[in-house]
Amino acid sequence: MIQVKYPEMRKELEEHLQALADPAYQRRAWVDGQAEGAVQHDKFDYAVHFLYDDTQLASDAHSTVGWILNDAAEADCVTALVSSIEVVFERYGTKLSDAEYIDLPEWHSVVLAAKTAAASLMRR
Repeated sequence: MIQVKYPEMRKELEEHLQALADPAYQRRAWVDGQAEGAVQHDKFDYAVHFLYDDTQLASDAHSTVGWILNDAAEADCVTALVSSIEVVFERYGTKLSDAEYIDLPEWHSVVLAAKTAAASLMRR
């Protein structure tokens, strides 16, 4: 197994990807506010801040290889996820509620991209 410099950040990324890949979780946690396990509160905004503000995953996922990601294939998957989120933001803006986002027809692409990215990271 390849070791990244920041395994804690990788774990956090995996958690965000799992949330983005699970519409039922999104409805329970983000919309209905039903915390699960050790999570006391979750919302879409937390994944967005992690990808866009806390890391360079949104702006240049490839620059995080060795730091958070293992390889270019993982970076490509994260880039595809960010692209699907960008489509939603470009069409609808960044001010919708979580319930509004997850009901958009384009949200299905976000969920699929997150599933692909999560599977890519989990195979390691």
